[in-house]
Order: sequence, then C-alpha cells, then structure tokens
Amino acid sequence: MTAELIGTYATVLFLLIGSGFVLVGVIGLLKFNDPMTRLHAPTKVGTIGIGMLLLASMIHSFVLGDTSIHELLIMGFLFVTAPISANFIAKVNIHLRACDTPPEPSLDDTWSTLKSPDGDDDVIETAQS
Repeated sequence: MTAELIGTYATVLFLLIGSGFVLVGVIGLLKFNDPMTRLHAPTKVGTIGIGMLLLASMIHSFVLGDTSIHELLIMGFLFVTAPISANFIAKVNIHLRACDTPPEPSLDDTWSTLKSPDGDDDVIETAQS
C-alpha cells in the first residue's frame, strides 16, 4: 500500500465518521422537544462531527501535496466557541423559565467548598496519615 492510498482511506474513514456524528446531531435536534435537551445534539455531537470533517479535509490536502492549516484554525475556533454559546443558550432558557429550574444548592457551608461536614474530620485525618 502506498501512502497516497492510506491517506485516501483515512480521508474516507474520517468523512464517514464525521458524517455519522453530524447525522446523529441533526436527528437529535429534530427529535428532542424542549430547548435544553435539544441543546446537546448540535453542541456535543456536531462539534466532533465537524472536527472529523475538517480532519478529513486536512488529510486530503496533505495527500495531494498541499499543506493547509486553515482547518486547524477553524477547529480551534469551533472548540472554543461551541461550549460558550451552549452555555449562553442554556442561561437564556433558564432565565426565561423555558425549562425546569435547576435545584437549589443545599444550605450547608460545605457546598462547593473544600470544607468537610461535621463528623468527617476523622475520615480525612485517617486518609492523610
């Protein structure tokens, strides 16, 4: 097998994987009903799908003898902006009360801290020694 043939097979493989992820994302976007569940399909699955398609494009251009870093820039931009936009969409839905509100945190002073609740001090001391 030559390197060109291996590159062509790799391109086809990444195109198929990327297309499969994009297809699952589209089906999820159409199937889910409320905005918060619908949010997962394009952000999680679509990012991996588009990443695979861009990787296939990079391999194909490398097989043809060209070098292309545009795809790396697009992937970097996509992987940075997709989680941020998903977070903003989720916050808007929560503030508009378009979905169930998240549960309130517990009222103790150990929630989201490094403090341990009363009675766990001996467990921590045992683990440290």
